[in-house]
Amino acid sequence: MAQLWGGRFTKQTDKLVYNFNASISFDQKFYKQDIEGSIAHATMLGKQGIIPESESEQIVEGLKGILADIESGKLEITDEYEDIHTFMEATLIERIGDAGKRLHTGRSRNDQVALDMRLFTRQEVLNTDAELKELMAVILRIMKENTHTFMPGFTHLQKAQPVTVAHHFGAYFEMFKRDRSRLHDIYERMNYCPLGAGALAGTTYPLDRELTASLLGFYGPTLNSMDSVSDRDYLIEFLSALSTIMMHLSRFSEEICIWNSNEYRFIELDDAFSTGSSIMPQKKNPDIAELVRGKTGRVYGALMSLLTTMKGIPLAYNKDMQEDKEGLFDALDTWLDCLHMAALVLDGIQVKRPRCQEAAQQGYANATELADYLVAKGVPFREAHHIVGEAVVEAIRQGKAEISLKGKIRTILLPGKLRRKLLKYAQKQKIASGAIFRTRSGRELSRRQIWAELKGLCKHACVEPSKVFPHNLRHLFATVFYRVCRDIVKLADLLGHSSIETTRIYLVTSGSEHQRALDRLGLVS
Repeated sequence: MAQLWGGRFTKQTDKLVYNFNASISFDQKFYKQDIEGSIAHATMLGKQGIIPESESEQIVEGLKGILADIESGKLEITDEYEDIHTFMEATLIERIGDAGKRLHTGRSRNDQVALDMRLFTRQEVLNTDAELKELMAVILRIMKENTHTFMPGFTHLQKAQPVTVAHHFGAYFEMFKRDRSRLHDIYERMNYCPLGAGALAGTTYPLDRELTASLLGFYGPTLNSMDSVSDRDYLIEFLSALSTIMMHLSRFSEEICIWNSNEYRFIELDDAFSTGSSIMPQKKNPDIAELVRGKTGRVYGALMSLLTTMKGIPLAYNKDMQEDKEGLFDALDTWLDCLHMAALVLDGIQVKRPRCQEAAQQGYANATELADYLVAKGVPFREAHHIVGEAVVEAIRQGKAEISLKGKIRTILLPGKLRRKLLKYAQKQKIASGAIFRTRSGRELSRRQIWAELKGLCKHACVEPSKVFPHNLRHLFATVFYRVCRDIVKLADLLGHSSIETTRIYLVTSGSEHQRALDRLGLVS
């Protein structure tokens, strides 16, 4: 049981206590960072004259030899040592003798482990950013290939408005772009060196903390020694960022599962990234996406574990903080596996363009655009919303999957005097075509019948008849009869399919002109 302490004690540590306290099984992951930090510290000790420069150089060469031997497999890190710091120092002393005993001058394990953890995390932040960049490249390729692939956009998992596949994938591109921004913020805040803080109150040696910070690539030294050895904010921020990334990956995975289902069929997953059923031969399951979704909880758990560990710790260092490592390591391994799998799955998906377009044309996804079109032609939005809503209800009643714009013409023949007034108004307003009012039998209507018909039209247009007739007939005619009805026909021509069942009115002076209007619009009398 090799330890860096013991002079104070009269008994050997109990074996069970030693095993419970030891961290070599997991903190050996820090061997590079521990050597890097020790080289910087030994270099600074020599330059400051705290130890002989010759011994400083001897320590540095010894540490470089240990690193080379670990990486080549010649030297194995064993569990006979309490932690990675003990292993390094003991191995160094074994190799270079008493000079190795000077390495720990002006340094505590508290600031040493704080440094190792910060160096390790800083590199992992950069690695995470690079991995995200690769995933975003895959997403960007899919976006470029599908800028004209239409699909329904959803709210509440119901078809809402038409979008493109590129636009949908672009939403995740933006999420991951924000994730990279968060990683950049973490790097900027954490990139300060805790080495030299000692156990908690610094040291009486004339350390050059600016030099060690510079040698290790930090912006500078941390400013408070007690905070330096007890700060784990950067780990909490990093785990929070990883949790957010996993949340985004999980959402993406959920959509992959939905789109791959028989009910949607928007995509086809590559066989290499799918699995089957032990009993159902036809099954092709999106297990990889489901596992990414499921493993998100493990990363969340690491964040909650560290938050819980840190919440009751007084200043400065406490042994509780040893629990910051295993959760982070597991979270990193989990998220990296998930990201690699997600990138492979996305890279292999086949977008079923015809199916996506077919789905975009169903569910009345163009209803909002139709309402907005009417608004642009002068119809108040609330009225346009109601008109289109009624059209959707009618389409559902008729069992149509689309809103139909090719509706019937309803004609009413007005008495001559009223018709002339409307004609005069239409000519004044330069309305090329307008409305003919006649019954199906061609007979003129009585004033009572006219009133009943106009009230029906008002109801359809969401206008209270008592507020319109007789003084505001021109306003109703202009905003409802002419603009709505004329432009709905134009919209029908534009869209080429579907449409609203509504009353269309054309102002003409004779039956022949009426027929010409119908012929021009491609409608049957």
